[in-house]
Amino acid sequence: MTSDQLFTYFPNLTDTQKQQFEQLPALYEFWNNQINVISRKDIDQLFERHVLHSLGIAKVMAFLPGESVLDVGTGGGFPGIPLAIMFPETQFYLVDSIGKKIKVVQEVANALGLKNLRAEHLRAEQVDEKFDFIVSRAVTRLGEFYPWIRGKFKKEQKNKLPNGILYLKGGDLTDEIKESGLKVHQYYLKDYYNEEFFETKQVIYVVG
Repeated sequence: MTSDQLFTYFPNLTDTQKQQFEQLPALYEFWNNQINVISRKDIDQLFERHVLHSLGIAKVMAFLPGESVLDVGTGGGFPGIPLAIMFPETQFYLVDSIGKKIKVVQEVANALGLKNLRAEHLRAEQVDEKFDFIVSRAVTRLGEFYPWIRGKFKKEQKNKLPNGILYLKGGDLTDEIKESGLKVHQYYLKDYYNEEFFETKQVIYVVG
């Protein structure tokens, strides 16, 4: 997948946003050679497997100016970095328990000039702030994830969906959702994207 294919899914990007997305492959190739944050086979498919996958959340939710979003277990910056490019007036806070991954996130964000993103070496349980939304990409089972972030949501609602979790997962989630005891809404990415990779990928929304 090329950047042009990515842009067909998001036709209203500014020139600045397009330039930022186009810089991602070279930046991640450079940093991945020093600190391995993306598997070797995936680095060649960065747009599809990481950038476009992260932006699945943007197909479900348009974050508003002034809203704040926490990305838990961001790894090399997904979904937080693509979302921060997509929503430049929304504040993103990316955390991960592995310090070297956060270094990559900070370096990539600095290179892109992302003023709406901060990243820290923290576990989710250590975050002492409240957010409009919390995003994550398959860091653990939903039932294990929810206790980490319980109580970290702002009370005031601004968006079309109540404040909550937007969680990227794949595969058959029937048992996992049932086990979690949470009331969820499932958005299937195959409804938004044509690539085979997204056939079983979903955004799971849970009210905070």
